[in-house]
This record gives sequence, structure tokens and C-alpha cells, in this order.
Amino acid sequence: MTRDIGFEAALEAARTGLAEGGIPIGAALVRGGEVLAVGRNERVQNGDPIAHGEMSALRAAGRQATYRDTVLYTTLAPCAMCAGTIVQFKIPRVVVGEQRTFPGELELLRSRGVEVEVLDDPRCVAMMEAFQRDQPALWAEDIAE
Repeated sequence: MTRDIGFEAALEAARTGLAEGGIPIGAALVRGGEVLAVGRNERVQNGDPIAHGEMSALRAAGRQATYRDTVLYTTLAPCAMCAGTIVQFKIPRVVVGEQRTFPGELELLRSRGVEVEVLDDPRCVAMMEAFQRDQPALWAEDIAE
């Protein structure tokens, strides 16, 4: 199990989102080993259809002159919307907690030159498996199924 500061911040954000009644996906934007911003999926909490974890972290980071020296950590493989944002802002590296419960758009990211590392973290897998089992309708809404 990893103890990377960026990943642990993303995991804690996912847990916070779950405790708030939301979808347990967290993200953190890191530059030079320091966490710039943390976000969590807030679609339920804010009634915002695009408030995925990655989008929330980028909003929290505010305007940046460049993202080319950052790493985005996320507890779950990014969806098409979030992957598009990663590509748009030229974030060079994404560290993913897991892709077992949702495959996301990792090949899209890789095809656009983004370095993708999948940790296959058992804490992320267990949290998403439980959420998908307990909240199938909410999960389906989040991924537009």
C-alpha cells in the first residue's frame, strides 16, 4: 500500500465525500511534492452534474499558469470528461487508485502522452465495490448509465 501524500489526500477526500452522502471519489493536484488542492465528487452535495473529483480538485487549485509540472491523483480511473480536462490542461502524469470497478479512459490518456500509473489500492477497490453495491442508482447517474 502506498503512503504517497497526494494519493492519501485523494483517498481522504473520497472518504469525506462518502460520509457526506456523496460518491466516494477523491482527487488531489500536486506540484513538487506539495498538495496544491484536493477535491471530491460533489455532484450530490452541490447538485452539480460535472463536479467529479478531478474537476473539483482543479477548481480548488484555481488558475494556474501551467499544469505541466503537476501530478493528478485520483482514487478511481477518470471518466471521459475528466480525462478530457487532463488532456486539455496538459497534466503529464495521473496516479489512479484503482480501475477494477470502473475502467475509465486510461487508454485515451495514454494515447495523448499522459503517463498513467494504476496503484490497484485495495482500500479504493473496497470502498467503490461497497458503494456500487449499496447505491446502484446513484452510481449509474454519476457515470451516465
